[in-house]
Amino acid sequence: MTPAGPELRRTLGVGDAVFVGLGSMIGAGVFVALAPAARAAGSGLLLGLAVAAVVAYCNATSSARLAARHPASGGTYVYGRERLGEFWGYLAGWSFIVGKTASCAAMALTVGMYVWPEQAHSVAVAAVALLTAVNYGGIQKSARVTRVIVAVVLVVLASVVVVCLGSGRADAGRLDVGVSGGILQAAGLLFFAFAGYARIATLAEEVRDPERTIPRAIPLALGITLIVYGCVAVGVLSVLGPGGLGEATAPLADAVREAGLPGLAPVVRVGAAVAALGSLLALILGVSRTTLALARDRHLPGALAAVHPRSRVPHRAELAVGAVVGILAATVDVRSAIGFSSFGVLAYYAVANASAWTLDTSRASRVVPALGLVGCLVLAFSLPADSVIVGGGVLAAGAVAYGGTRGRRGRVPR
Repeated sequence: MTPAGPELRRTLGVGDAVFVGLGSMIGAGVFVALAPAARAAGSGLLLGLAVAAVVAYCNATSSARLAARHPASGGTYVYGRERLGEFWGYLAGWSFIVGKTASCAAMALTVGMYVWPEQAHSVAVAAVALLTAVNYGGIQKSARVTRVIVAVVLVVLASVVVVCLGSGRADAGRLDVGVSGGILQAAGLLFFAFAGYARIATLAEEVRDPERTIPRAIPLALGITLIVYGCVAVGVLSVLGPGGLGEATAPLADAVREAGLPGLAPVVRVGAAVAALGSLLALILGVSRTTLALARDRHLPGALAAVHPRSRVPHRAELAVGAVVGILAATVDVRSAIGFSSFGVLAYYAVANASAWTLDTSRASRVVPALGLVGCLVLAFSLPADSVIVGGGVLAAGAVAYGGTRGRRGRVPR
């Protein structure tokens, strides 16, 4: 067992926590997820967005209630362990680390594709190294960088919406909502763009007054994100329509070109790269904290539970996560990473909702976690078949690994 070390420092207030959540959600997902969702759902895209929003709201509510009750780093890993048992906590932590590590690689590759398409993998690895260094310097530095990134992305997205809706090419008829068989798959793909609100919960040990701060910050961050995504989807659909959006390779840049302002397209490309950097920054934060929690309980090597005595960050976990993400960014394909990430994260939130079910026995308080649990499972198994098969296989491998290490563990003291 590693010796006891310093605790993480509680420095984040409500504003910092909200911006960490916004940095996780208002990122590259909104720039890339709309097109595949439109291909899946066609005129049902807005319905798919609404379904994803409902599931996200349930997950956020459950996560906020759990974080207030259990204010420790690790998020649903801790909730599942405390509310359902050690195996379910481990499975949640495994799902989060694997799914979000794939998501980190996808975000890094998004940066590469927008900045230098011919050298996308090299740029992606450089981005991972840079942001790992930022996180290593301390949580407050990461929060300040995230504020700047979120502000830039919001300005870019607002410009896209104004240009699209204010152009003569906007057509309200293209916003007609229809029902199609791909709505659930579209919702599952769009969930990739939403899944970030609980990043606040994974940082619970670094939040001031977590019992009050986290339940306020999570719904606030989610609400702002829903408004932004809804405006962007309406604006882009009004110009491109479902068919054009489904075929777009860079949907927001294509939308401003179609709206008659091609000069804004390079700005949108820069905004997409900055957004992906913001998502990657917050993702590495969350994955490293869950790695810390798993290492404390010996599900991962105990050396990863170390906290740096000066910067008070889990520095070994930060470096390990950065190294793995860097390797993936150099080798994987971004599209497969997104599908796999969605499956893993939906499994993670399924455990969160099941954990929230145990907080209160009253029927009314169980409606939201029940709806969230069912929604997560339905969306997960509505994803493309290859994502379901690979995701299910990785979860099964994690369960086998848990059985192999059980009985050889002892909790690492903090």
